Amino acid sequence: MENQTEVTHFILMGLMDRQEVQNYLFALFLFLYLASVLGNAAIVCVVVTERQLHTPMYFFLGNLSCLDICYSTVTVPKMLVGFLLGYQRISFIGCIVQLHFFHFLGSSSSEGILLAVMAYDRYVAICYPLRYTIIMNKHVCLLLAAATWSTGFFHALVHTVMTSRLHFCGPNLVQHFFCDVKPLLRLACGSIQLNVSLLNIVTGLLVMLSFFLTLLSYLYIITFLFLKVQSHKARWKAFSTCSSHLTVVVLLYVPVLFNYMSPSSGESLQREMISTLMYNVGVSVLNPLIYTLRNKEMKEAIRKTARRLLPAKI
Repeated sequence: MENQTEVTHFILMGLMDRQEVQNYLFALFLFLYLASVLGNAAIVCVVVTERQLHTPMYFFLGNLSCLDICYSTVTVPKMLVGFLLGYQRISFIGCIVQLHFFHFLGSSSSEGILLAVMAYDRYVAICYPLRYTIIMNKHVCLLLAAATWSTGFFHALVHTVMTSRLHFCGPNLVQHFFCDVKPLLRLACGSIQLNVSLLNIVTGLLVMLSFFLTLLSYLYIITFLFLKVQSHKARWKAFSTCSSHLTVVVLLYVPVLFNYMSPSSGESLQREMISTLMYNVGVSVLNPLIYTLRNKEMKEAIRKTARRLLPAKI
């Protein structure tokens, strides 16, 4: 198919144009990015090396950490370069690639689906403890993980193909810190009705479906605990295994729903960027803290791994 695009590159305008704060923002987001990568990499390393963590719950947690590393890497390094240079130039192909991986790995796609899968895992573990290892066997876990990644990939591919077919004749100033569908649609010269419909319907349905399945799992868990479990201590112990996941779900879906349900107007640009930063950078940084500080198994596994790697100091 012939590419009719005239614009060969875009300029990402970034978070703000105040030069005096660029260096401070660079230091802040460099710290957050390194914390995200190192924290999530530590979780992946511990989950892989410690045999007591070779369970469905930690298998999916390892997948979540991989997603978070890749997801923040899609946008943050380019944003850091922009803080140093004052603006970010990105080629048309580079912009489309960034858009694809953002929607492939992001909270409205693979990450949201993975959180729904993790909620289902907690539902089976609490409501069917004796059959848990049979239901959530290795084959099922691999199938659910593969379905999560492949669904995210093909969802992103729809937006990638449809955006790449648009006609861009200028201007080429993207009012965002990365290439996303909404800011690019504002620069398109032709009709964008189909693209907007796909964004609202396909992405909206995927987000709402993931959210609904997560909510449904927790409704079943809460109903089971209150109707079937008589001991308050037993209820709290069972629900405490979900507390980390539930915290991440709340942190993720509040900005996601706000971002995709808000109107695409000039006044909402800054709010869109802030909410995007919350789930693209903020949640990626907080996930390792949430899953380690509130999880005794994970903390013990980290100590064992640290003793093995640094035997003289630990």
